[in-house]
Amino acid sequence: MTVFSNARLADGRLHEIDVEGGRIATIRPSVEPATGGTRTTVETVDLGGALLLPSFVEGHIHLDTSFYGGEWVPHRPCTNGFDVHERVAFQAENMAKAEPMAERAIKQLELCIGQGSLRMRSHVMVDGSVGLASLETILAVREKYRDIIDIQLVAFPQSGILKSPGTPELLDEAIIMGADVIGGLDPASFDRDVTGHLDVVFGIAEKRGVDVDIHLHEAGTMGAFSIEEICARTQVLGMQGHVAISHAYGLGDLPPDAARRIAAKIAASGVSIMTNAPGNHNFPPVALLRQEGVNVFSGSDNIRDSWWPYGDGDMLRRAEIIGYRSGFFTDEDLGAAFDIVTHAGAKALRLADYGIVVGAKADFVAVNARHVPEAVVGFPAGRKVYRKGRLVAADGVIVTRPV
Repeated sequence: MTVFSNARLADGRLHEIDVEGGRIATIRPSVEPATGGTRTTVETVDLGGALLLPSFVEGHIHLDTSFYGGEWVPHRPCTNGFDVHERVAFQAENMAKAEPMAERAIKQLELCIGQGSLRMRSHVMVDGSVGLASLETILAVREKYRDIIDIQLVAFPQSGILKSPGTPELLDEAIIMGADVIGGLDPASFDRDVTGHLDVVFGIAEKRGVDVDIHLHEAGTMGAFSIEEICARTQVLGMQGHVAISHAYGLGDLPPDAARRIAAKIAASGVSIMTNAPGNHNFPPVALLRQEGVNVFSGSDNIRDSWWPYGDGDMLRRAEIIGYRSGFFTDEDLGAAFDIVTHAGAKALRLADYGIVVGAKADFVAVNARHVPEAVVGFPAGRKVYRKGRLVAADGVIVTRPV
């Protein structure tokens, strides 16, 4: 057993936390004596009043496409605004010249672990352009790091489904190989066939019993239409709580009344919305969606890749970005921003053993802050990251690597 003493929890009080078998066995205020018989203490860790937070949920990232830690790749603008097809072409050119994928993925993965993310969902390209090669590489990386971080993998058709010959079959095979979630991409604007695209995505989800996470960059009313179609499919198939829409830029284009109406449909369908609040796009109205009962979660998305040069893998900084762009100022607002990168992400990914509660995995982060609002606006350095009660990173540096 390991006893973590002087751990400041969200209520502001100091607690002692007993960890046994990698899980939280007991949580009690520091002034209370231990009960329940003889305790065989293996180790005591004094956190010195640091704020103890649940490990962050990196709900949307691309382990196969980052150039973090390698040669700098200058950003190449699209020729006419933002064009998904052109960005995909730029990405293919850049990746052909990059370091081996496994090396790049590990650098990005360790960056995120060092900042405190121990639960992750990564989208991995699976389509006619790359086949299953990228997935094979990332599956091996996931296996290597399985004792340090939990990773869900999404079979992501970056080149479309209907436009990329053989992709439906590849997506199905990806699930058999070990991908956990079936993805999609802009059914109206990219494949130009919403019904056909969703037939493939939800068909595989129903056949294989997996969740769905669809990239949706579509703007305005087109995006709203695709969202409504996804929500309708979700309800018809009884998949409430098993479907996510990533980005959903179109929600940020709608007037408030229209956004509120569609938010009610999203909430009724149990579909989660992922946003990273990107600086060059409208993004979903986070406060409005949460008020209507929609689960909103977040992720870094791209980190120093062909889409943009930004990203540091810090989900506390991502919470600050979301709060800043959403006009969040009160402590309650800042708490909502924190929820988006922790418990809301756990809900979207359906993590049953998450949080600082008895029975959960002892995955947590100790930070130099007095409370959650201060952690969100300050995203403090000097963190200590614990996996199943064992120190795996300190000050952003991995101290426990896989064998």
